[in-house]
Order: sequence, then structure tokens, then C-alpha cells
Amino acid sequence: MFGETRRTHVGIDGDRFTINGAFPYAGRSHEGTAIDGRLFNARFVHACFDDENPETVENWAYPDTGTWDPDRNVAEFLAAMPTYYEHGLRAIATNLQCGSPEGYSKAQPWHVSAFRPDGSLKPAWMARVERVLDRADALGMVVFLGLFYFGQDHRLEDEAAVTTAVDNAIEWLLDREYTNVVIEVANECNINYDHDIIDVERIPELIERVAAMERDGFRYPVGVSMSGGAIPPDPVIAASDVIFLHGNGVEDPDRIREMVATVRESPAYDDQPIAFNEDDHFRFGSECNMLAAIESGASWGYFDPGKNDYWHGYQSPPVRWDPNTARKRAFFGYLAGVTGPEDAPTT
Repeated sequence: MFGETRRTHVGIDGDRFTINGAFPYAGRSHEGTAIDGRLFNARFVHACFDDENPETVENWAYPDTGTWDPDRNVAEFLAAMPTYYEHGLRAIATNLQCGSPEGYSKAQPWHVSAFRPDGSLKPAWMARVERVLDRADALGMVVFLGLFYFGQDHRLEDEAAVTTAVDNAIEWLLDREYTNVVIEVANECNINYDHDIIDVERIPELIERVAAMERDGFRYPVGVSMSGGAIPPDPVIAASDVIFLHGNGVEDPDRIREMVATVRESPAYDDQPIAFNEDDHFRFGSECNMLAAIESGASWGYFDPGKNDYWHGYQSPPVRWDPNTARKRAFFGYLAGVTGPEDAPTT
């Protein structure tokens, strides 16, 4: 049986997720809304980060050593993961080309990619990825694993390299029989990709390519995300096992409700789970984006940007992976209340 040595198996049952055949948070509710089958998550795209550009790598130097250290970064991430789980987090989002290490940025001169130009995999990168996936598996956590990021897809030399990269990444996962992974083919495929096949108009080709790759009857659930507030077009919805949405820049929680409703009203929608896996909305309480997603029957994911500051966001190396700021603690405190055994008052 595929993955029989693995502890954590993610599945899909209608519009809900399962872990090891059971709904996460089974029997639990928040303010009267059932949350069973959701996957509350956080964006940790730089868990495996490294920068090959000698002109920018010093930007990520640790303040106590004056140098950047990718092994320290992943080790400190692994050490923090049990704390995330204890507060109710059941999924993490990361990416083989990471994301902007400045939180938000236009020019992205750094060289951050698990892929060589021809689409082959870099062993050092994948060794870090393996450590993260193994730790998540041991803890009972799901990984939303992105393949491409619009700030780095130009590191692949041509379209053939893109498809080779997809094949190599999925084969690598299948070879190790991971069963706790959901594939996000690209982060925000409607933004500035150099390769047309990763752009929103053609991304269904890559979604379907992932879906067609299987081993012993097993394949990975797959989807792709849009930019903040955007709704995927019908061909993307039709091709996807999971509908990934982003709430970045969405200030009104009613827009979160509207986004979920719009997806469900699409003629292409077929009862897939809907998951926000990136949202920079931090007002946790009686009226917030996370609560709006909960009330709409969607999963929600925390995005914590920060620019080159070791003491702040999860998005910007060098990262303090523990919940060391008021904003991080607010999220994990709210999450613990949402996912606890009973309805808990918001804080």
C-alpha cells in the first residue's frame, strides 16, 4: 500500500479535508459554526530558503552572527513546529521557490529556487524540504507545497524546464511516499509569470499534469492560487481538487464571504474544499477575515509579512520562527480559541 509507513494522510471528502480518514477538529465549532474538515494554516514559504545571489545574500544575515545560514533557518523552523500544532495549526504552506523575502517587493534580484535552470532538483534544497515534510508527517500536519513563485520562475530556462520541474518535484514526492502533501502549482498565477504555461490562462495544463501523475493508485490533490481578492476562472476551478484563495489586501470581511460564495456559484465548482492559504489581515476578533472564512465554510491561512527584521514577520528572513511578536501571538491565541474543544470567547 502506498505510504503505509507514513503517519499522516491527507484526503478530501466533499468540501472538507480529512487527516487519516477523519475530519480535522471533528465535533468542534466556533461561535456556532462547525469547523470539522477545515485546515487552518500559515504561510511559512521561507522554511527552506536560501539565496544564491552573492550580492543579496547578506541581506538575510542573522544579527548575532552576521551571516545567513539556511541550515539554521530550517532547524529553527522544525523546532517551532510543535508549538504551531499545539495551538491548533494543522497545515503549513511553503514553496520550492519561496516568496518575496521582503514581504512585498517589485524587483526581486535574489536567486531563490529548488530548481536548476533545466528543471532538475538541487539536492541541498530538497534535503531541507525533506526535513520539513518529515517533521510535518510526524506531527500530523499537512503541507500545502507550492512549486513556483512569480519572482523566481525566470530561473527556469524555458517551458520544457517548467514541465520537467513539475515532473521531477512530483516524482521526488512519490519516491518518498509522502501522503501529507497538497500541491499548489504556483503562487498567484495571475501575476507576472515569465513562462506562459504558469500564467492563469494555461495553468490548468500544469494542474492536470500533476493530477495525472500517480503511483500505485495514489496521486496528490492539487490546485493553484490567485492574487489577493481574485477569483479563479472557471477552467482553473474545474481542474483543481482544492480551490486556493488569497485574502491579501481584503479589508472588509464581507469580501471574504463574497469570494467563497462566488466560487460556489461557479458552474465549474464541484464541491471542492475552499482554502485561503494567504491573508495579511490581523484584526483577530468578532469581525475579521478568519472569522468570515469560518462562517463561509472555508479554511483560512495566516500571512505575516515583515521586511528584513529578525524580530518581526514570518515572511522575511532571517525569521524568528517562534511566536515572538504580539501579532504572531494574537493569531495563535485566536486559533487556539477557534480550534479548542468548545466554543471559546475571542480575545
